Amino acid sequence: MVEIRLERTIAAPVEQVFDWLADPANLATAPLVLQGKWAKGTVGPSQGAVRQVIGIGTWFREELTAYDRPHSYTYLIVRSFPPFNHEGGTLTFTTVGDGTRVNWLTNYTHSAAAGGKALEAVTRRLLRPNFLAILNACAKALE
Repeated sequence: MVEIRLERTIAAPVEQVFDWLADPANLATAPLVLQGKWAKGTVGPSQGAVRQVIGIGTWFREELTAYDRPHSYTYLIVRSFPPFNHEGGTLTFTTVGDGTRVNWLTNYTHSAAAGGKALEAVTRRLLRPNFLAILNACAKALE
């Protein structure tokens, strides 16, 4: 199983940080992401909302499975290429002084048919810096 855990403090109010990171368009600040948007029929962030993400060599369809603005949201990859067995991802937001501490945790595996441990080694090395790039872009946009 791959676990990616990131933490970053952003010098901006928790509501602004939460809203920026919940907007799928901002996922395109990651180097490998070409487009992030709400799926057809989804009008905005809420529990059950669906995001579509297209990247270089990949695509995801993610459902927001919990949404507690501005404290946390959880998402689950429900379809993707390559296929992920996603156990879920959670972003939590905590006010720290004048800023916001963001904790991002996601866990997944790839089946043996999709590449198993070899693909996990590749996706871990690709996804982690892309998640960091999103957090850095959030800080740059809001600080």
